[in-house]
Amino acid sequence: MHTLRSLWLALTLFGVSTVLVTAADSARWWKGNLHTHSLWSDGDDFPEMIAELYQTNGYHFLAFTEHNTLHTTNKWVNVETGRGAKAAFPKYAARWPKDWIETRADKDGHTEVRLKFMSEYRGRFEQPDRFLILQSEEITDRWKTAPIHMNAHNLREAIKPRGGGSVVEVLQNNLASVLEQRQRTGQPMFPHVNHPNFGLAITPEELLQVRDIRFFELFNGHPTVWNNGTNRTPSMDRLWDIVLTRRLAELKYPVVYGLGTDDGHHYHTNAIGRSNPLRGWVWVRAAQLTPGSLIAALEAGDFYSSSGVQLRELRQSAREISLEIQTRPGVTYTTQFIGTRRGYDPRNEPQRNAAGEALRVAHTYSKDIGAVLAEVKGAKASYTLKGDELYVRAKIISSRPHPNPSQRGDVETAWTQPVVPATR
Repeated sequence: MHTLRSLWLALTLFGVSTVLVTAADSARWWKGNLHTHSLWSDGDDFPEMIAELYQTNGYHFLAFTEHNTLHTTNKWVNVETGRGAKAAFPKYAARWPKDWIETRADKDGHTEVRLKFMSEYRGRFEQPDRFLILQSEEITDRWKTAPIHMNAHNLREAIKPRGGGSVVEVLQNNLASVLEQRQRTGQPMFPHVNHPNFGLAITPEELLQVRDIRFFELFNGHPTVWNNGTNRTPSMDRLWDIVLTRRLAELKYPVVYGLGTDDGHHYHTNAIGRSNPLRGWVWVRAAQLTPGSLIAALEAGDFYSSSGVQLRELRQSAREISLEIQTRPGVTYTTQFIGTRRGYDPRNEPQRNAAGEALRVAHTYSKDIGAVLAEVKGAKASYTLKGDELYVRAKIISSRPHPNPSQRGDVETAWTQPVVPATR
């Protein structure tokens, strides 16, 4: 299995498109969050408190993804006047011993607390095959008014945003920085595009052009990323299908995988309108809880994303998808197998303003793209690929409302990764 995954990584780096999803007998499922903010950037709690929150809620790995920084340089926060820090400090002081907390007075006599380096606190939490912390970064860039954000995981060094002359160029430039660091250091790393609908930043037509991008945030727990779309932008499910269809049929590019993440900023009050933790995650099937093993499994598509639905079993190949849901009493489940068949209607039209000018928003497409190919009720579902599909993915929708939704009406859901038929 490790040989096969190494081959996948090599093929990915050289732009070869394939789908390989198999699991070694020794592999198991690991739950993790790949988008987390703390007082190191615009979150409102200390990293030790956040790490403990995830650890005690059954997570196996956690990535801190601060804006354009790592937890490696001296940073002090004012716990008397600082937004977020003021509410967080009493809980932090009550939880951690006095000799752990380093304080000083600023020029006005206010108390400041030094934020701990990752090298200082990760040893308090990490345990082999139980909990892992990834050193990551949210590379925070923009093009004109569009916020272009990309997470990069398991970094050795912070990455400076590189900018560019278009959305596509900004994405390509920052992606290239991550891949360059991975190649130069030999350390496993991977990037993913964040929340395309945030600030109407990234259209599907732009995202699909970035050849080497392999991941994007399908579900993000922040309330203003519009997972379900707006009157101008598609839902993340619809965007995914547009991207997959056109990449595979027109550009002959590899598939893009969809991640579930939190994007947590607010740790003291849970509510719609707040960016809370524990809303979205990934389950990764890997032999070990190590960065290398997790990243190899992610790049092989051997994972699923969730906002609450858990799978008891998942088998995916170029010929069949089969799954079994870990059900809850009184909850019903519907599995949709979604894909686009060859011979689909490829016509698409830009949206226009009153003067007839094309807008930089998603084009309109036919219903052939991302069609529901089959629908199954109950705890078990399977789909045998016929061979005329460009790809197939499964979406499992429960009747259980999300306990802390980012958008009103959200229900617990899970998404498997797209597979491509063997005859393609």
